[in-house]
Amino acid sequence: MTAPVLTARDLSIGWSRDAVLLEHASFEIFPGEIFGILGKSASGKSTLFRVLVGLEEPLAGEITIAAAAVVGRGPAFGVMFQQGALFGSMTVGENIALPLERWTDLPADAIRAIVRAKLGLVGLDNAAEQMPSTLSGGMRKRAAIARALALEPSLLFLDEPSSGLDPITSAEIDRLIATLARVLGLTVVLVTHELGSIDSIIDRCILLHRPTRTILAAGSPRALHANPDVRVRNFFERQPEAL
Repeated sequence: MTAPVLTARDLSIGWSRDAVLLEHASFEIFPGEIFGILGKSASGKSTLFRVLVGLEEPLAGEITIAAAAVVGRGPAFGVMFQQGALFGSMTVGENIALPLERWTDLPADAIRAIVRAKLGLVGLDNAAEQMPSTLSGGMRKRAAIARALALEPSLLFLDEPSSGLDPITSAEIDRLIATLARVLGLTVVLVTHELGSIDSIIDRCILLHRPTRTILAAGSPRALHANPDVRVRNFFERQPEAL
């Protein structure tokens, strides 16, 4: 049996012990899959994301990541934050070069070549000299994905990559993610509440439920759609829960 890339055991997360969002949660993520973290607003998706990438400590439990760094001494995974988090005072190319300059000893010409290659992967071949402020929302998301790929990670974390985009651009980002995962052999962990993304590119997912502080359902999107629990159906039908 294939060993998981990421394992969460008995995980509890929250803003404090008096404001717990998720308790005693366990799940595994396997190589090559696009794994979704789903939930309504304030269900703990972003907090779980931050815990998984090491920006916050869990209240309890442990996380094991088996991925390995390929280039340099950097993290074994790449991260794209919800709004892209590009540095506004740096060009797109400089943003993508930053992790290479921080974590490798590569010469400048090699870094420039990698930057060009990563921009080409996401369809931004001519954007290296542009400032982030000149990019459209979809282009900023693409640039942020390119930066997340700079160190050749095998594991990629994406926080709401298609959020805030029009439907056509959102679908384009979804197709890009699926293509990159297939071509580069990536494992992708994707936080989203976008139904189009869930149904089109996610292989397996977990659905967080704030009222019970649990993983309410887990499995393929098709399995979740077929789940008889009214709370799961409410999520997919965009219905509020009864009080």
